[in-house]
Amino acid sequence: MDKTVIEEDLNGVIRQHSEWLAGQLHSQRENLFPPDAEKTMRKFTSGEAAGLLGVNDSYLRKLHLDGKGPSPELTPGNRRLYSAQDVVDLRVLLEKTARKPGDYLPGRRDGDHLQILGVMNFKGGSGKTTTSAHLAQRLALLGYRVLAIDLDPQASLTALHGVQPEFDLADGGTLYDAIRYDEPKPIQDVIRKTYIPNLDLIPGNLELMEFEHETPRALSQGNAGMFFFRVKEALAQVEANYDVVVIDCPPQLGFLTMSALSASTGVLVTIHPEMLDVMSMSQFLRMTADLMDVIAESGADMSHDWMRYVLTRYEPSDAPQNRIVAFLRTMYGESVLNAPMLKSTAISDAGLTKQTLYEVERSAFTRSTYDRAVESLNAVNDEISQLIQKTWGR
Repeated sequence: MDKTVIEEDLNGVIRQHSEWLAGQLHSQRENLFPPDAEKTMRKFTSGEAAGLLGVNDSYLRKLHLDGKGPSPELTPGNRRLYSAQDVVDLRVLLEKTARKPGDYLPGRRDGDHLQILGVMNFKGGSGKTTTSAHLAQRLALLGYRVLAIDLDPQASLTALHGVQPEFDLADGGTLYDAIRYDEPKPIQDVIRKTYIPNLDLIPGNLELMEFEHETPRALSQGNAGMFFFRVKEALAQVEANYDVVVIDCPPQLGFLTMSALSASTGVLVTIHPEMLDVMSMSQFLRMTADLMDVIAESGADMSHDWMRYVLTRYEPSDAPQNRIVAFLRTMYGESVLNAPMLKSTAISDAGLTKQTLYEVERSAFTRSTYDRAVESLNAVNDEISQLIQKTWGR
């Protein structure tokens, strides 16, 4: 019996599958967000707005009744809803009568250096992008001026913020444009405003891989110079515009990650507390140290303000995970953040519509599920905010 074997080029199959997937994702986005629509941030209840500002809900109500500050939207049930911009305007108003400077506007003051936070891990699935996205958004909502940079060619952080790399970045527009060796652009040209006040974005796509390919060539030709400073030098152009930069690094130790490490003042390493992930992190740390030694030998200052491990996708009821968490805390002490990021269906469900948990409506979830996940995220991000404040000597 004759058997006919149909052979296909692997690259052809992969290309076709990528085009199918990109087309389906584009269709999904068109359904969720039509071409003439822009992604927007949801409104906050008066209780949520008060929580972000660190005041009582009754105080916000008094401001509204006294005609001070922005006027919230009133629902048919007479509930007050505040936009993210309303919260920003309230911060400016409250800061004028604050007991001490920075109570409501926590950003940089004279003498404070820009905080550049590199979020990294060698292993995919460690919650790196989830951590980066929620951290950037939370800091912006707390009153910091934030720049989020997607340095991962897979561009998940970009997609979460309403930009589809395959369609919206056909002509460039990533950090690569500002750090390439041939006629780099001013970094300001690739910064986009987002739908969240105080949060700007430099998106990513596969174009970032060009830096990985071009750097060895530039090194061999003697044209690379201090290649690992290119990200830092690009950020220096807009340093005065931001308090914090959050960089979502690629899940590999390439030239992009090395450049991000060299630029960072603080480093967050995400850890999923499973044995295979911890073993992988051991290799990641060893290789990172070796690479940083090489960079330091070139004359770079590799000192950082702080480095912390973030426990992600943590399940408190999982006994093996608890043993690993205890092991990590015993070994690394205060280098492990006190607050873990809990595993939650709410976070993954929000991701289905390319949203973070801060963007979705609470009513879309079981109240206890949503509250538990948000409290976990806030605890992690607010601990990082405290680290930033401590670095600035507050």
